[in-house]
Amino acid sequence: HNQDVKKVLWHPMEPILLSASYDDTIRVYKEYGDDWECTDTLTGHSSSVWSIAFNKSGDKFVTCSDDRTLRVWCKDEDRYTCKSSICGFHPRTIYDVSWGSRYVATAGGDNAIRLFEAHGTSLLLSHTQHNAHQGDVNCVSWKGSLLASAGDDETVRIWSLDKSADPS
Repeated sequence: HNQDVKKVLWHPMEPILLSASYDDTIRVYKEYGDDWECTDTLTGHSSSVWSIAFNKSGDKFVTCSDDRTLRVWCKDEDRYTCKSSICGFHPRTIYDVSWGSRYVATAGGDNAIRLFEAHGTSLLLSHTQHNAHQGDVNCVSWKGSLLASAGDDETVRIWSLDKSADPS
């Protein structure tokens, strides 16, 4: 990368590492002997790439960006390629993404959390939680049916898909 690196993430099954950067790219690293090498640089975002999330099996991953898009990437033979770009749902930067068992959650600069249902390489908006935080939502993380979020309002919130109650 030639600018700040914002995220690194291990593949859930294979010895592969991904990194996301202000330089608008995602890099793929693989182990060769006793060393790691960058084997590919993925392009497509038009601004900083903030985060990356693999699905459970590791055959797909999603990236989010300052360009307000999500991109779904799949492995074709020995290279990852972008299969879909999801735009128009985020009016500001998407800071984080987390791929759960059913939904992809996003953390946005518009104080909202969005849930997208994954269908193949498509992501369909299922729910928007407006004013999830009183400021930017910086990160999201799934644990089963629980979604944790953190924001500029100095709070961490736990959301449950099993309950209709407000977050605790």
